[in-house]
Amino acid sequence: MTQQQLNLLAVISIVVCWAAFATTWLAAEIYNQGRAPAERTRSWFGSAVLPGAVILAVITIAVPRADWRSLTFVSPAVRLLGLVILLGATAFTIWARLVLGVMWSGAPTVKEHHELRTSGPYSITRHPIYTGILGMLIGSLLVAGGGRWIVPFPVFLVLFEIKIRIEERFMMGEFPDEYPRYRRRVPKLVPGLRLLSGRRVASS
Repeated sequence: MTQQQLNLLAVISIVVCWAAFATTWLAAEIYNQGRAPAERTRSWFGSAVLPGAVILAVITIAVPRADWRSLTFVSPAVRLLGLVILLGATAFTIWARLVLGVMWSGAPTVKEHHELRTSGPYSITRHPIYTGILGMLIGSLLVAGGGRWIVPFPVFLVLFEIKIRIEERFMMGEFPDEYPRYRRRVPKLVPGLRLLSGRRVASS
């Protein structure tokens, strides 16, 4: 596959996957309008989209274009691996959003009659939407060959970590018996991490 074909593949795959992500969120928001339970507690920290976009814009403008070019790579194998990760992470993210249903909100929130999701993607990680989005960012980075795509992953990792701390505090308060058991059983973001840790302990 030529470099030009790889570049075209990168553009198409990134556009299609992120468009599918955005379309799913928009469709779910429209469908759940009027169906979602009322919010009982809402965090001061809202969606990570706006602060993340501002940070990315500032960094992108501040760094000269030549410096971004120096951070690119051309390995076809790595870029194809990125495509596989991007497709898989997109499917995982959409799956998690559909399973969460009316319990989803842009900001960390506790709703009336809040339901704790622990099945499907929520049996793989406690925050599968964040896992999926971070996977999409890694896949986009690899399939695009680096450059400006190097920045979004660490930015959103930090923002998601802030949201996760707030969400977990809310869930511990709402489900004081069930959530601690869930935390012990399922890793926060990285699938299989708890199983890997168990194997290390057993072998030590």
